[in-house]
Amino acid sequence: MSKFRRAKVTGVRRWDEGITEAALSFDGEPGRPGLVLEEVTAPVEPGDEVVVNVTAVDLGLGTGGYHFVLWNLSRDSLDTEASGHIMKLRYTPLQFNFEAVEERLGMAEGDLATELGGMPVIAGSVHSQLMPAAVSYIEDRPDGKLVYVMTDGGCLPLKFSNTVRFLRREGYIAGTITCGQAFGGDAEAVSIYGALSAARREFGATAAVVIMGPGIIGTGSSLGFTGLEQAVAINAAGSLGGRPVAIARISFKDRRERHYGLSHHSRTILGVASLARAVVPIPVMEAEKRDAVMNTIAEAGLKAKGHEIVEVDARRVIDIIKQSGFGPTTMEGRTMDDEPEYFMAAGAAGLVAAGMEEAADEG
Repeated sequence: MSKFRRAKVTGVRRWDEGITEAALSFDGEPGRPGLVLEEVTAPVEPGDEVVVNVTAVDLGLGTGGYHFVLWNLSRDSLDTEASGHIMKLRYTPLQFNFEAVEERLGMAEGDLATELGGMPVIAGSVHSQLMPAAVSYIEDRPDGKLVYVMTDGGCLPLKFSNTVRFLRREGYIAGTITCGQAFGGDAEAVSIYGALSAARREFGATAAVVIMGPGIIGTGSSLGFTGLEQAVAINAAGSLGGRPVAIARISFKDRRERHYGLSHHSRTILGVASLARAVVPIPVMEAEKRDAVMNTIAEAGLKAKGHEIVEVDARRVIDIIKQSGFGPTTMEGRTMDDEPEYFMAAGAAGLVAAGMEEAADEG
């Protein structure tokens, strides 16, 4: 069950528009900081009394060590004055209304099966794949317009992501769309299908990258992980006339055997759950690692499923990331030096997507 405590705000530090870190005091003693999502609770100020959700921190879960401010007791009322009549966080005490981008787009003209017009759609399963995919795409397609679609398999508020903040500030992504129960993007979508349509029709995207926000749910079982939504993105892109590019999850430092080489996540997503054909870039690796990945691909029957496995020399991805000035990490804080293949696999997807556009332009 959830756990809540009353606290006093002793200081505030703004992360970005709409999100603030609050220093909290519990019964006069300092505690972990709390995050304030102003779309939900409005701003807080030093001296305010607040109710805080402390569940995840008490359980030692991966929320970055933050509590979440639920309500400001120093306010008598709150009206966010948002437009629209579609609800997110539906049927919970925190439900709020928004205008769905699908409402603005209305009924599509023509054949929905060609809605995306061949637009590349990079689909990933872990938030840390976003940065290498985005910077590599723009490196090879500097005139491109990449739109990030954040799904709801991990963190729900987009503003929690430091990665997105960096990519927006540096111009690597041209816009954001949050779909499902995720919220806080430049546009809000009801579904991944509507989000992809909006990326092209409303944002003028040359490509989209679809990955959940920070965090992922996993149970150590074959089907109990939210990364399975990567298959939904692949299927949506394929059914709407896009060109899916699937990021392979590759690791040689993860202590869990099921993630060694090509992760069981990728094997299940591509071998079982994906119904549409995807291009799956595999970075060039040393012989032993390559054999481990390629043998797994063969055992999982990914080629028989119709996926196109392409080997990509993605060694320059590491330099591209370093030149960006952002130091990404993946599970357990592993860096590019620890896990170069993980980041090269994500970057390879960006390079392949950029190349697809060039081929389309030439045609």
